[in-house]
Amino acid sequence: MKCLFALLGIALTASAYDPLTVPATPPSSPVDLICRDEARERDIPLRVFLPAATKPAAVVLFSHGLGGSREGSAFLGRHWAARGYVAVFLQHPGSDEAVWKDTPPARRALVMRGAASPANFLARVQDVPVVLDRLETWNRTPKHALAGRLDLQRVGMSGHSFGAVTTQAVCGQSIPLGGARFADPRLKAAVIFSPSTPAAGDATKAFAGVTRPWLLMTGTHDIARIGGTTIGAADLASRLGVYPALPPGGKYELVLHEASHFAFTDRPDFGGEAPRNPNHHRVILAISTAFWDAWLKEDPAARAWLDGEAPRALMATEDRWQNK
Repeated sequence: MKCLFALLGIALTASAYDPLTVPATPPSSPVDLICRDEARERDIPLRVFLPAATKPAAVVLFSHGLGGSREGSAFLGRHWAARGYVAVFLQHPGSDEAVWKDTPPARRALVMRGAASPANFLARVQDVPVVLDRLETWNRTPKHALAGRLDLQRVGMSGHSFGAVTTQAVCGQSIPLGGARFADPRLKAAVIFSPSTPAAGDATKAFAGVTRPWLLMTGTHDIARIGGTTIGAADLASRLGVYPALPPGGKYELVLHEASHFAFTDRPDFGGEAPRNPNHHRVILAISTAFWDAWLKEDPAARAWLDGEAPRALMATEDRWQNK
């Protein structure tokens, strides 16, 4: 009988769980910081979304796509912070908005393609451990804006497009640069928007070492206008090729019907694309939050919600959701 009550308790808790609910008290305004890497003479701009509570909170890093900045995809940062996470948005010099901002429109595609280079990929994956190291320092620095705010035993990594390639590399994928690995053990789980298989080599081998939980999100129209990088491809077959190549265990895939490449950002689609489906952001926020709650906070109600039928109730009939 006790076992039955225990099971009923878990079921009731899971049914009450709602990853879209946020407290009445809004998070504070984001904090902009610069992380200086003296070894590379490189400044990494950061935008940090902080929860209202000041106790140590789990941390989620976010890496923007090609030509983006720390200001992009703020809808994610605001919601994750409202749900009790410190969301740290990185800006990667060399593949950020500075690449195209002062460039004549006719040349922007050319310079953007040039920025999707192995050198900038390496710079990005090297940015991540530098930022993690600096967060550790700031967390123990009295009177710093982040002092005592970070639970660095619970850190996740996320990114979109080129940021997805970055996230995949630091979260377990082997890279077609001599089979190099850049995984950082401090990263416990990953949410990957617009993922991609390697531009060369066998995907199953590349992802064989991915032991931590991954959540993949893409769309049936998720094709980048600029194309892929020399590290990862950017067509739909590549987006959909990641999930089947992953080993089982905490792996999830969401495919949103008619979602384009920019459905996972807060910028408008380019001309000619279908208008944004307002439900896409709702589904993205709900499922990403439940994933963080399940795998970073180890919340059993979130795990039950994520592994049950609740995600499908938010989606359109044509959306696809699977896990293994």
